[in-house]
Amino acid sequence: MRKVVTSMLALRLYREHDARLEEVPEPELRPGAVKVKVAWAGICGSDLSLFETAPVPLDYSNPIMQETGPHTLGHEFSGYVTEVAEGVTTVQVGDLVAVRPNFADGTCPSCQAGHPNMCDNFAFIGINGWGGGFSESVVVPADHAYVLPPGFNAQIAALIEPLTVAWHAVKLAEIPKDGTALVVGAGPIGLSTVLALRAQGISKIIVSEPSEARKKLAAEVGADLVIDPRETDVVAAVRDATGGRGADVSFEASGIGKATLQPAIDALCTAGRAVILASFHGDVPTDVMPFLTKEKVLTGSFAYTAQDFSDVRDAVVDGRITPDALISSRIQLSDVLDSGIKHLLGEGRTTEVKILVSPS
Repeated sequence: MRKVVTSMLALRLYREHDARLEEVPEPELRPGAVKVKVAWAGICGSDLSLFETAPVPLDYSNPIMQETGPHTLGHEFSGYVTEVAEGVTTVQVGDLVAVRPNFADGTCPSCQAGHPNMCDNFAFIGINGWGGGFSESVVVPADHAYVLPPGFNAQIAALIEPLTVAWHAVKLAEIPKDGTALVVGAGPIGLSTVLALRAQGISKIIVSEPSEARKKLAAEVGADLVIDPRETDVVAAVRDATGGRGADVSFEASGIGKATLQPAIDALCTAGRAVILASFHGDVPTDVMPFLTKEKVLTGSFAYTAQDFSDVRDAVVDGRITPDALISSRIQLSDVLDSGIKHLLGEGRTTEVKILVSPS
């Protein structure tokens, strides 16, 4: 009998500013995998950057994914399992899952050194192959599907991925429980960092953000002090709030440039640590003397590990993280370009936080 191939809608990236909603064949189940009917997918700042720059050439095949483009976008998503490969016992048909999209080869020097999130050949569903969340269905390895309890909110499940980015950064920072954290930028990742700080026991949190809507939200999700850098000197405000000492850790989550990175460094206490969470698109000149004379540390935080993803899944289930307020809009997959990506690159940049997309 001839097999019937069904089609679905997917947003695929061809080149800069050229993403197309197309009918494509539904993915077929693979060994050791599950098929997920997408419930909700979040639009990430990385999706905006991918749309603007298309850094992955169409003819490039990632060593792990082994697929050329065009690739379906969307790496923050949740959905319901519709098929399970033979031998898979950790996931069942009907389960709501959040998908961990990052892959590591397990064999490169970085992986062997215990840093799979920085695998030399790292790849992401929604960037390098295996489909993506901006579609109706995705096939993913069973160990990348993290099961949520029956009745759990699928929209919250779609936020687990960006929350895990922030969780990993907070864990990396090793901030003292009685320490002070400065978060520069209250976009989705900055606000997720505030939530992750609270969940990991940090109560003294300062946020720098110019947007009125995002300032209000920062206070709502747990910031003790919110500074508008247009009106107040960030470094002076942080030192005033800490008795002149400075913040123990800062998180640069805006990606704007020296105007945001330098205060994140200068507001630190002696031997404080600045963590870069945002992508910068160009050279960022920085005064290096604080690293010499005050032994400050500047580091980055990239993605997350499987354990991080599991920890965040548990934190949203038991209520240590309540991220509902991050959702600013919900749209249909058919509107993802105009009401989602292009909107966020325009007037929505300062008014939206997290737009969720549903193919239903």
